[in-house]
Amino acid sequence: MTDAGFSFTIETRPTDELFPDTMPVNEVAEYLARQKAEQFLNDAEAPNRIVLCADTVVILDNQIMNKPQDEADAHRMLRLLSGQTHRVRTGVAILAPSSEGKPEMHSFTDETIVQFASLTDDEISYYIRECKPFDKAGSYGAQDFIGLVGIERLEGSFYTVMGLPTHRVYQALKAYIK
Repeated sequence: MTDAGFSFTIETRPTDELFPDTMPVNEVAEYLARQKAEQFLNDAEAPNRIVLCADTVVILDNQIMNKPQDEADAHRMLRLLSGQTHRVRTGVAILAPSSEGKPEMHSFTDETIVQFASLTDDEISYYIRECKPFDKAGSYGAQDFIGLVGIERLEGSFYTVMGLPTHRVYQALKAYIK
């Protein structure tokens, strides 16, 4: 976002990345982004600053693939994604000052369809060993080795797959920047 002209600081708050079992998979990413943003609602400076939170999920066959728990889980996920088309949804929540003196929340979700090439076990093992994708939904980063050799086609934004649909965030933030 710096390249888009925004200056910012990064601040994280502990948030359980849990969602109701009955929640439709298409709603999960935005729900989690809103949960993260709610952690900032009661800050003394909340009414005077803009807070941006995001969460990304990978969906294969209508099932959410979260962050892997360990190497075996990462390998399992990447084996399932190999040669398949899946969806990546990034939810974004923005807290911004409002005329009522308390922050208002705006949120949206962006989706990209990703077609993976067939990956060998050696490629998957190399990726897990070298890139350690344990903080990534679906066990991969589009900007990493797997993205370079494994992504055959994208329908949508590459940045959504990376975790922040910058084109949509930029448009949303323009409404708050005077």
